[in-house]
Amino acid sequence: MSTTTVTSKGQIVIPSAIRKKMNIRKGTKLLVEEREREIVLRLITPAHFESVAGALPTGGKLTKALLEERAKNRERERRR
Repeated sequence: MSTTTVTSKGQIVIPSAIRKKMNIRKGTKLLVEEREREIVLRLITPAHFESVAGALPTGGKLTKALLEERAKNRERERRR
């Protein structure tokens, strides 16, 4: 277990061991969820998009576009 401190701008640092284990890099998107007295951070992955698929009447087009955009972002990060 680790601790972190909230800055005056509301920012926190995720400990490096957790970032490495979860493959969190610059630009990684996280979902921030409030549960009673907890704050939960979840990686936004293709599985996340699949779990919310159908919430909008787009026939899956929006999910496909988001996944394609995420793949492009990952490819740009790999090239750096």
